[in-house]
Amino acid sequence: MERRILLCSDLDRTLLPNGAQAESPRARPLLRAFAARPDVSLAYVSGRHLALVQAAIAEYAIPQPDFAIGDVGTTIYEVGAAGWRLWDAWADEIAPDWRGRRHDELARLLDDIGELVLQESEKQNAFKLSYYLDPAVARGALLDEVRARLAAEKLRANLIWSIDETRHQGLLDVLPASANKLHAIRFLMARRGYSARETVFAGDSGNDVQVLSGGLQAILVRNATAEVRAEAEAQLAAAGHHGTLYTARGDWAGMNGNYSAGVLEGVAHYFPGMKDWLETRAG
Repeated sequence: MERRILLCSDLDRTLLPNGAQAESPRARPLLRAFAARPDVSLAYVSGRHLALVQAAIAEYAIPQPDFAIGDVGTTIYEVGAAGWRLWDAWADEIAPDWRGRRHDELARLLDDIGELVLQESEKQNAFKLSYYLDPAVARGALLDEVRARLAAEKLRANLIWSIDETRHQGLLDVLPASANKLHAIRFLMARRGYSARETVFAGDSGNDVQVLSGGLQAILVRNATAEVRAEAEAQLAAAGHHGTLYTARGDWAGMNGNYSAGVLEGVAHYFPGMKDWLETRAG
């Protein structure tokens, strides 16, 4: 049997075929079969909050995960027979960065920055302050202003900028500095004893770049934009991480490399012992 595997994957436009590109029809059934293996654990890593993660599972018939890192890395859930259990230890890990302040208190520090429009209340949590903005805004100047205001209060923050391509909408998440997808995955690995060789991450967008370039085994699905690919490769080179990013090409198992097909193509690349098993069931 192949060594155990922890597959960590973004949802929207990574596992979920909700982008403009076509999905290979065999990809999601093969993903379900792969996730059902006893040596595979599945963790969803998403900007979505809990209700939206659960809605995606139902709508797209993707597997129930073993873990879910939600809200852009500010929450971790373990999923089992008793339901979805929130890890309080993760909240304790990230809380010191905001010195006891909640997201609504931070919002008051930024409420006169006209380019920032608060997202709906269900998209906020104690450690996540989220905004909409015009994707054409002068990003560098805006982020510098947000950083300066938070630093003046001695608050350590992680600013995540991304684009919702389907809505042509800019998104900004303000999080504790230690609350990010990469740290959350490493926290999960440490808590459950997964090594770097047993772990792989798949993503597609700007808020995945930190993980894609962070030294873990990573997969960039074929439907990712050229800009995300270029940014991930530049950050990989700057960090000196070589051979840790696989970009799906779409020439594997008769599938196109988009969404779940790209994730499974990457799994076959990193885990050669799994390749024959996957290809047999993809045929």
